[in-house]
Amino acid sequence: MSKEVKPQSVELCPLGTAAAPEQELLCIFGTGDLGRSLGQRLLQNGYRVVYGSRRPHSCGPLPQGAQVMSHAAAAQSASLVFICIHREHYNFLEMLAPQLRGKVLVDVSNNLKKNLYPEANAEYLQRLIPESHVVKAFNTLSAWTVQNGPSDANRQVYICGNSAEAKQAVAEVATKLGFSVLDRGSLSAARELEDFPLQLFPEWRLPLKLAIGLTTSLFFYVLIRDVIYAYVEQEKDISFRIMVSLANKVCPIVSLIMLSLCYLPGIIAAVFQLYRGTKYRRFPDWLDRWMLCRKQLGLVALGFAFLHVLYTLIIPIRYYVRFKIAASTISKIKENKTAAFDTTTAWRGDSYLSMGILGFGLYVLLGISSLPSVSNALSWREFSFIQSKLGYLTLFFCTFHTYLYGWDRFLRPSSYKWYIPPAYMLALVVPSVVLVLKLLLLLPCVDRSLTRIRQGWERTEPDDNSKKTLLP
Repeated sequence: MSKEVKPQSVELCPLGTAAAPEQELLCIFGTGDLGRSLGQRLLQNGYRVVYGSRRPHSCGPLPQGAQVMSHAAAAQSASLVFICIHREHYNFLEMLAPQLRGKVLVDVSNNLKKNLYPEANAEYLQRLIPESHVVKAFNTLSAWTVQNGPSDANRQVYICGNSAEAKQAVAEVATKLGFSVLDRGSLSAARELEDFPLQLFPEWRLPLKLAIGLTTSLFFYVLIRDVIYAYVEQEKDISFRIMVSLANKVCPIVSLIMLSLCYLPGIIAAVFQLYRGTKYRRFPDWLDRWMLCRKQLGLVALGFAFLHVLYTLIIPIRYYVRFKIAASTISKIKENKTAAFDTTTAWRGDSYLSMGILGFGLYVLLGISSLPSVSNALSWREFSFIQSKLGYLTLFFCTFHTYLYGWDRFLRPSSYKWYIPPAYMLALVVPSVVLVLKLLLLLPCVDRSLTRIRQGWERTEPDDNSKKTLLP
């Protein structure tokens, strides 16, 4: 006996077009800055939004097009709920466990400091409502970023959770909002994500500490050699030179040393690989940390180079310089003397300035190419060429610039005040070592072995047949 099939009526839209699919409804608990910004962004991207509030009729202005109702009613209406409230207010959620059963709860909360609670906020929320699927996400973004969309420096959304389906649902929302999603694993990673916004320039700490240490030590070194020496031995007060002259000596030295420290870890890593005969062994932790902060080292070094350029540009307008020039000119007029033009000095001066200009120009190019908006437009080969090949060329020009500055001063006994060398000689030690080691690595026999190792070849001991190469 056949079952009778009743015809279904289909409602047609004007001009015979199919009915548009209903927009997905998302729920937000919390009407603060982040909750309102998130709601506005969701509405702009085609979602329907309902807010859950303790005071639905007096919660302040909300984005146009959003609904507001009690927490229980809002939770029942959507399958995905953003929890935009502080952890200390989570207790009321336990009473909403029946309405939140099986829902995806997106915890966006942060704390005021690390280790404020024994467990992560997301883990605490999961314990309060065990039958829901808690996902930690969006907590690394500010309300301004959420409302105005992603930028180059703030594009990533980190998520973690125990349910793959729940994380996929949150990832789809984040992707539709224009963000890129990075899955950090299970909910046990929530504490790490909650610590992200509390970190203050973690990758800049070592470069900044190094810059402060070098600047302080070199400043006192130059202060003793120039100012204190002149006061003690010659009874001359030239303390006014601290503000410009001494600063203009310290800045280029710190810049050159820090630039060379950007390339020294790469050379040390190459030596490790040559010594071990393989690239499949980890470097020491100190070398890993050093290599990870090379970009920050370079940018700090570029900042000191900029200061050196600015200090140099104001030299002609300094009272001390103008006074010396005027005094020297008047003295020669009175004595009816003229100074002969020295071609060697002219060559030296022009070469010194030319090397400085070329070095600083390449320095700026290195800094620009490290910006995310520029580096993202470069291929890996282009980025490597600029940061490696042109980087070593920059180091060479800046080092040669310093050698031309010193010229033959190291031969003069008067340069060694209190038997200590001039500061520029200290600046040449590290970059000279880096350039010499790099030249040694470029020798054909060394470069060939290093290239083979980096392509996967491994050196095995002849008496140990148990060691196998990973590649033929």
